[in-house]
Amino acid sequence: MNPISLGDVTEYVERNIDSFHGNRRKSLESLKLEKIICRKNPYLFRAKHLLSAPELVKTLLDAFLSSQEETIFGRFLEGLAIFINGRVYGGRKSSAEGIDLEFERDDIRYIVSIKSGPNWGNASQIRKMKENFRKAKSILRSNMSKQNIVAVNGCCYGRCPQPQKEEYIKLCGQKFWEFISGNNDLYVQIIEPLGHKAKEKNDAFQAAYAKIFTNFTHEFTNEYCIDGVVNWEKLVQVNSAAIKPRKPRQPRKKR
Repeated sequence: MNPISLGDVTEYVERNIDSFHGNRRKSLESLKLEKIICRKNPYLFRAKHLLSAPELVKTLLDAFLSSQEETIFGRFLEGLAIFINGRVYGGRKSSAEGIDLEFERDDIRYIVSIKSGPNWGNASQIRKMKENFRKAKSILRSNMSKQNIVAVNGCCYGRCPQPQKEEYIKLCGQKFWEFISGNNDLYVQIIEPLGHKAKEKNDAFQAAYAKIFTNFTHEFTNEYCIDGVVNWEKLVQVNSAAIKPRKPRQPRKKR
């Protein structure tokens, strides 16, 4: 075991956090209004009595971006966890399907599937993770028949009151960061470096957000409102109709 310093963690974050901010902004700027309408539940927004185009557009946009950011930042935290474990225990990114990290400690080979938080998947996704664990164990045992192999579902935040599952261990928050680093306080120590250039990057993001929001509000008003009132029937058709409604052809301009 080679304890990692907070300076090493800070250096990694400062060197790589731009990828999170860059991907976050790229995700925003590549959005199309119809895409977010098709991805979200129109019945929910109707039930919430959203009446104005700006209010509905902001709710749609924020809901979509929230789920996107969780995914993007989850990938960043996965990279950070692998970096830390690599320094401390010599761990590495696994080549096995669905396994993010492999390392050895105290004569035990750990295979780890890293997720953002504890409530990350439904029953079928959890079954898939367990299947990936079984396949990875089978491959490893063909090469290391006598070694003890333990599967771990590691979650970057949250708690798990019952970590011992039938086929794997689930470690969340403090327990996960301590597991990969040997440092009981790492889960608190990493919060400060993650704020590197946060205000500067968020100001740039908010400027891009304002532009997208203005454009989407104008487009939504033209496409999905009648006399300023939301046309819910058309909204539901674009979201859920078996056959995608065709947009009317624009008349050709005379030369």
